[in-house]
Amino acid sequence: MVRRTKEEAQETRNCLLDTAEKVFQEKGVSRTSLNDIAKAAGLTRGAIYWHFKNKADVFHAMLERVILPVEETENRGGDSATEDPLGYVRTRSLSILHRAATDPQCRRVFEIVAHKCEYVDEMAPVHERHVEGRAQCLLKLEQGIRAAIDKKQLPTSVNPRCAAIGLHALIDGLIRNWVLGQNYFQLTDEADMIIDTFIAGLRTETVKKTTRLHTKKQSR
Repeated sequence: MVRRTKEEAQETRNCLLDTAEKVFQEKGVSRTSLNDIAKAAGLTRGAIYWHFKNKADVFHAMLERVILPVEETENRGGDSATEDPLGYVRTRSLSILHRAATDPQCRRVFEIVAHKCEYVDEMAPVHERHVEGRAQCLLKLEQGIRAAIDKKQLPTSVNPRCAAIGLHALIDGLIRNWVLGQNYFQLTDEADMIIDTFIAGLRTETVKKTTRLHTKKQSR
């Protein structure tokens, strides 16, 4: 009987979090109350206060259930990350984009944190999570690009940090703009071409000259 009660409590908690995702997406975090979430879930305010202290507690619990696209830090490349580092960078970039396009919950939560939330007061820790996720993603991309240079897959004139920042900005910007309106472009169909275009650009003479100029300015 106790076990069943625990299972029912977990089901109620999950129901509230599922509902919170949808209400936050529709109304925005600041305009959503706990009563809105309880009502949409068909439950009482008492039920939501049994599981959560306040709206911030609901929001953070919702985030804990999801790893956002650019927060993926697992090295899925295996040996290819060292044997074909540029291929690893490409695969990792496409994996982030394809997950955003095909995982409804991930896409929904990303839209909330990117467009439906103000990072002030009790929501400030979300901003810190974004900064940490960005740092980890940048580190992985920079390591891959640096290894690609060592393997002579990219010219030595490429600045690994600048290239990683550019690629991250491209990935993050694509997802942010796509969730705003999915008719903007077909993310699942065009992701390969977009990433390949960026990588090809790293090999051009224009990039080589620009990078050399940037290096000279830094040395002055």
